[in-house]
Amino acid sequence: MIHVQEQKRVVAVQPQLKNDGAFANNTYWDRSGFKHERIEIIVGETDAAVGSTTSGAAPKIEECDTAGGSYTDVSGAALSAAIAATDDNKVFGIDVDLRKTHKRYGRVNAPTAAAGTTGVNLAIICTLSMSDLTPKDAAGQGLEELVNA
Repeated sequence: MIHVQEQKRVVAVQPQLKNDGAFANNTYWDRSGFKHERIEIIVGETDAAVGSTTSGAAPKIEECDTAGGSYTDVSGAALSAAIAATDDNKVFGIDVDLRKTHKRYGRVNAPTAAAGTTGVNLAIICTLSMSDLTPKDAAGQGLEELVNA
């Protein structure tokens, strides 16, 4: 098997433009059966900072035992600072070793944009890997369609 086909992707925050406030549809992902996750915060054109809960706080990952319960911070799973208003067209990553003790569900803590002239274009994707059960098809890999050439 090709290693990339042993991963599952989850769109945690759909691509969107936000100016001054929380991003819509911040969703959780189910970590069950995986030993590693990489969260990628993909920034397009921006003139506004991005953080967790406030635009000045470093984006961070949180976790919970139930999908809709009370989430707590994952120790060490935060960027060094908020994403700056000048960080156009960059990708920021956070890796979490799920072989350590972690709760079943993860998410980014309240991604929030500062006020700008335009705002920030952003999407967040979580890639789960090192699965106990290898995803067999496109849907199992978090894809709508998969073409093998």
